[in-house]
Amino acid sequence: MTSAPWVAPSSRELADRRVLVVEDDPMVLEVASSYLTSAGFIVSTAVDGFAALEAASTAHPDLIVLDRMLPGIDGAEVCRRIRATSTVPIILLTALGSTDDRIVGLEAGADDYLTKPFSPRELVLRVQSILRRSVGDLTPEASVEVGPFSLDPAARIIKRDGTPLALTAREFDLFSFLLKHPRQAFSREQLLKSVWHWEFGDLSTVTVTVRRLREKIEPDPTNPSMLVTVWGVGYRLDL
Repeated sequence: MTSAPWVAPSSRELADRRVLVVEDDPMVLEVASSYLTSAGFIVSTAVDGFAALEAASTAHPDLIVLDRMLPGIDGAEVCRRIRATSTVPIILLTALGSTDDRIVGLEAGADDYLTKPFSPRELVLRVQSILRRSVGDLTPEASVEVGPFSLDPAARIIKRDGTPLALTAREFDLFSFLLKHPRQAFSREQLLKSVWHWEFGDLSTVTVTVRRLREKIEPDPTNPSMLVTVWGVGYRLDL
């Protein structure tokens, strides 16, 4: 990873968004911060798990880029602790390339991940993509009501019986898509492409997001009655 004259295209709706970068490798921290700053973000940094938790509570970032392997507190544990009180989007940086290691991060509540070594350009584009979804489309989109759930796309809020659900960015994206297409079965590949516009990717991203979403909407997540598995196909929202 080396610096380059490339500057990511900025967008007005993302101007002055705050990004916290947590990384103990000075070179990675410098490059990631430099690219994000050049793209128009306000960047703050932390170099260990304890500092990350402090910065997350005081700097009020709009997104966190979090290294998986940190001194003090492991990045996955930092993610879990942040998730206990916040739905701020989190991108996990990991040098651990196995599927099991990525699942650990997703289970901890990460919205996305990048495997080291990564392109800083891709990091910027991932950050922009997640934050752009979080601010919503400028074109008004109709609200949706399905069963006990109501979706307000512009505000990015889903309520159950009038009470907002505490959803991460990835959980919101998946659930809002399913609410717009109830009683339709989708494969994991279709969900990757339709929800997050990935032509290819780790299918465990869908599996873990479904599991976490069930924990928030199902009376019994181990025996789901709303977000059901369609064997041999994928998943369907039965409402």
